[in-house]
Amino acid sequence: MSALPPSSKASYDFLSLMPHNLPPGLPPQPPQKPLALGNLGPRGAGRTQVRRGAGPGAGPLNPPRSGLSAATQVLLSRGTRAVVAGRGRGARGDRSRMGGRPSSPLDKQQRQHLRDQMDTLLRNFLPCYRRQLAASVLRQISRELGPQEPAGSQLLRSKKLPRVREHQGPLTQFRGHPPRWQPIFCVLRGDGRLEWFSHKEEYENGNRPLGSTALTGYTLLTSQREYLYLLDALCPASLGDRTQEEPDSLLEVPVRFPLFLQHPFRRHLCFSAATREAQHAWRLALQGGIRLRGTVLQRSQAPAARAFLDAVRLYRQHQGHFGDDDVTLGSDAEVLTAVLMREQLPALRAQTLPGLQGAGRARAWAWTELLEAVHAAVLAGASAGLRAFQPEKDELLATLEKTIRPDVDQLLRLRARVAGRMRTDIKGPLESCLRQHVDPQLPRVAQTLLDTVEALLEVVRTLLAQGMDRLSGHLRQSPSGTRLRREVYAFGEMPWDLGPMQTCYRETERSRGRLGQLAAPFGFLGMQSLMFAAQDLAQQLMADAVATFLQLADQCLTTALNCDQAAQRLERVRGRVLKKFESDSGLVQRRFIRSWGLCIFLPFVLSQLEPSCRKELREFEGDVLAVGSQALTTEGIYEDVIRGCLLQRIDRELKKALGASDVSCTLDGCLEVPWEQEEADEETEAEREGAACPRQPGSGAQIQPLGPSPSRGTLQS
Repeated sequence: MSALPPSSKASYDFLSLMPHNLPPGLPPQPPQKPLALGNLGPRGAGRTQVRRGAGPGAGPLNPPRSGLSAATQVLLSRGTRAVVAGRGRGARGDRSRMGGRPSSPLDKQQRQHLRDQMDTLLRNFLPCYRRQLAASVLRQISRELGPQEPAGSQLLRSKKLPRVREHQGPLTQFRGHPPRWQPIFCVLRGDGRLEWFSHKEEYENGNRPLGSTALTGYTLLTSQREYLYLLDALCPASLGDRTQEEPDSLLEVPVRFPLFLQHPFRRHLCFSAATREAQHAWRLALQGGIRLRGTVLQRSQAPAARAFLDAVRLYRQHQGHFGDDDVTLGSDAEVLTAVLMREQLPALRAQTLPGLQGAGRARAWAWTELLEAVHAAVLAGASAGLRAFQPEKDELLATLEKTIRPDVDQLLRLRARVAGRMRTDIKGPLESCLRQHVDPQLPRVAQTLLDTVEALLEVVRTLLAQGMDRLSGHLRQSPSGTRLRREVYAFGEMPWDLGPMQTCYRETERSRGRLGQLAAPFGFLGMQSLMFAAQDLAQQLMADAVATFLQLADQCLTTALNCDQAAQRLERVRGRVLKKFESDSGLVQRRFIRSWGLCIFLPFVLSQLEPSCRKELREFEGDVLAVGSQALTTEGIYEDVIRGCLLQRIDRELKKALGASDVSCTLDGCLEVPWEQEEADEETEAEREGAACPRQPGSGAQIQPLGPSPSRGTLQS
């Protein structure tokens, strides 16, 4: 039997086989500038008047009765020639225009009014954000000091940041003046940004792109008929308008392999691939970028990220919006932009659609041009406001840590005492609401969530086992270090390889319709967020399992082993990793169901109790205010009480479905243990069992990114 190829190190360092220069993770979202103001006519001539001092409920535009200004009407009446395509080459920077010169249908006053609207939103939002920062710090400290779960994560936590594989290649884009299909070279960056260039050489020479956009909030369509139906629905045209369209009207020519990127508040992007294979590759890459950009806050474990999402939810509840939806997808600035755009969209449509001239799809595309300008102005205001708040936020977090930690026991005792009294006061209406509305539907919702995540994790397990089997097989069949190095790299990259992972992601889509029907009566419209969360769960669990396998294999393999002996060691490692995977699958499965069960039912229950129970909170204000800490509020304790009651019911359904008696009630929101116990920073079993396999000098003792320095020992061919 041939021996393993020699190595300069005394171990088979699987981690050292991984490449060093992997793409970075998702960087902070850079501020985006509003679109430049185009030439809309003589200054002051026929400009749209903006009402000064408008309150939060005012529309973003308040034109005179005659509609938009004469110059703007002329611009919009040109349809795709002026509004969609612009004139000349595309402008530089972060823009998703169709290769045209920056031209905004908004005048200076209108853009300033939109910034004022964002300033008003921030003035109302930031106090809520400050309170949630304090509550989040208290939650984190109580978790650190509280009892830990007896069984934590078994798999090592992968240190690799989520990313998408950079993808590039030629496409055609619908752009120009007049708009037509033109060849471009497109690049999807590892952080989920899409850029396009006139030629590949422009990209290779480091020139600035014709256009670029963050993929946050986009939806990808690959059916031209479906996209045209969506475009027609944006601005429904009368029969007379439709008959006036030219035969070769907008996007009427069939496209064989299209890629349409649609956004509710931005201009649409229309691309086409040369082959079905290229279209499939771009579809996977773009979908990965959309998900990566969308879940940046949801993936974060930072207290500030949790506080921000809670603050957005509470802010919208104060505005009367209790149902959960997809508004929280994206960075903090993008989320606040989406919140304001949703608030202002009805007024914007009512005030500007009558002034949009043209017919059919050209008119609809002119509408997306206007949305792009509004979105850019609002996003610029949100980015500027959050940047200005950042120093205060950093100082506040440091101060909260110093002031809350010494008094944490007193705060938690007061919280428990107030919660007990509050639970007694609202027990009657709360139980009535739960029995009447939640209990009849909860079993079906919980079972559907369980079926979804079980099917997803089963596919992940299958892919993981196949990947480990391939490594063992190659080790038996070929002692070539070069080939094994390639296989180890492919295995380490599997969580980010959208080809095999797409098999997992499709499992989530199978239950989208069923879950949507069950959750819609409760005002839950966040199905995209739920699907993304399930896919992120699958990717993270796969990444953890791969990291654990590589670490344990590195500990167990040495150059003293022949190929068969090494393969046998890998088989034992395979069995241990699958056991750990099964354990972690049960944990993440329960967390997922509990978390999304709350997302579906909690806002609904709060809305049902709003008229009656909230009045009773006033009697608790004195006790809470006497503490003098922002970390405790009556509203927060009130929601915790309701959350705890809901979780008891969700856990009961989980026990029935899983046939288990160990469904923990010590996770997020239960009042006995105030907040969830996170295991991300706990010592894992794989780290505790580091000595289970014989360790050799020089082998790594800690899990590392799968791209260590090339100085480590590698297999030789």
